[in-house]
Amino acid sequence: MNIPTVIRRFQQALLLFVVMACFSAAAQTNDSVFIRRLADEILLRSSAYENLRVLTKQIGPRLAGSSGMVKAEQWGAAALQRAGADCTWMQQCMVPHWVRGGQDRARAVVNEKSISLDVVALGNSIGTGPKELVASVMEVRSFEELQQRQQEAKGKIVFYNYPFNATLVRTFQAYGDASKFRGQGPSQAARYGALGVVVRSMSHSTDNHPHTGATRYDSLYNKIPAVAIGLQDADRLSGYIAQGNVQVGLRTLGQFLPDTIGHNVIGELRGTEFPEEIITVGGHLDSWDNCEGAHDDGAGCVQTIEILRAFKALGYAPKRTIRFVLFANEENGLRGGSKYAEEAKRKSEKHVFALESDAGGFTPRGFGFTATDAQFQKIAQWQPLIAPYGCSEFSKGGGGADIGPLNRSFNTPLAGLQPDSQRYFDYHHARSDVFEAVNKRELELGAVNMAALIYLIDRYGL
Repeated sequence: MNIPTVIRRFQQALLLFVVMACFSAAAQTNDSVFIRRLADEILLRSSAYENLRVLTKQIGPRLAGSSGMVKAEQWGAAALQRAGADCTWMQQCMVPHWVRGGQDRARAVVNEKSISLDVVALGNSIGTGPKELVASVMEVRSFEELQQRQQEAKGKIVFYNYPFNATLVRTFQAYGDASKFRGQGPSQAARYGALGVVVRSMSHSTDNHPHTGATRYDSLYNKIPAVAIGLQDADRLSGYIAQGNVQVGLRTLGQFLPDTIGHNVIGELRGTEFPEEIITVGGHLDSWDNCEGAHDDGAGCVQTIEILRAFKALGYAPKRTIRFVLFANEENGLRGGSKYAEEAKRKSEKHVFALESDAGGFTPRGFGFTATDAQFQKIAQWQPLIAPYGCSEFSKGGGGADIGPLNRSFNTPLAGLQPDSQRYFDYHHARSDVFEAVNKRELELGAVNMAALIYLIDRYGL
């Protein structure tokens, strides 16, 4: 090859590089402008905070199977319609129907003196019935300790006093570390003949609100009553035990009724170029019965609706079909997320991405992604476009319980909004999870970041 030819080809390659670079810069500029418009629309005219007020104050608790669940589903369908969905529908699924049955009560008997303890029965737990269960209490800090002392456990109430690991800055790691005692604790205690369980609440708060959450019974062992205890009372109870023999009296009335009908509530914007490719964004509509469920997960639901409203307000016509889903029964069964994936598989749908908000309405910090290396590298290129609005941390590993079945069925790439988590477990599953605990601006900023990510996924695909 002669020198003039080499020079000419080099010039052509250089020109192509310059053209592509200019095109990329122009695209990024256009994207930046549109995301700014999205942010302005949400920060100036959001309906998310008012929607949350209605959901929490007018409907309130909405555990699967309850009348609150039915009211919330009706509210969700109407809210999606008002936000401008092209169509809305209710996707039926059978959901569990656990009821608390009345006020949970506990007391410590110390030197013949009865001292009230602030407790709440664990979700899906069996009750003591109207008669109080009274037995000596045995405190343990681990399953290993329980096994070593198994001969002592028979006929007693086991008290799992395992605190959140304060050294873990990412508080969901502390939750994952401690929550095994709530999920597996009752059956592990029953294995050795225990009659009941008290679990230190899954929180590092400084208050005394007990935190509920689902437990899972192992069919190999008896089902025994189980409660979570407030942190201050957990410390008091531990102090009493250190002084000598202590009895605890428990009274809970929880029971399962037959499964009943619930629904995923779905709104859709139909894609204009690739309508067969589906992007899902959502949160779960149910909450525990002892709280308003403002952070868990009213916040995720109203952020989802707000993204739809903002897209419609700006006249955005997506390339791909976007589904806005308020999932049923995340808290004690995951029936909604499982049904959504099951129906998608039955219809041979093509789900290309899913995003969930289920970590509270706090200041957004980042997104966690479950995706291939190539997909994550593409997503990472968009970080500078989103970072100005709060989500500067893009990490591998993330998603959400409700969208997890999509990944297991289709290998669908997932993402989860990751707000600042330091206060989340002050409220999680506790009576303090109320509307007043949510900051309007933090809630809206979460919606801004979610909307920006959905826009980029829709525009460029993965």
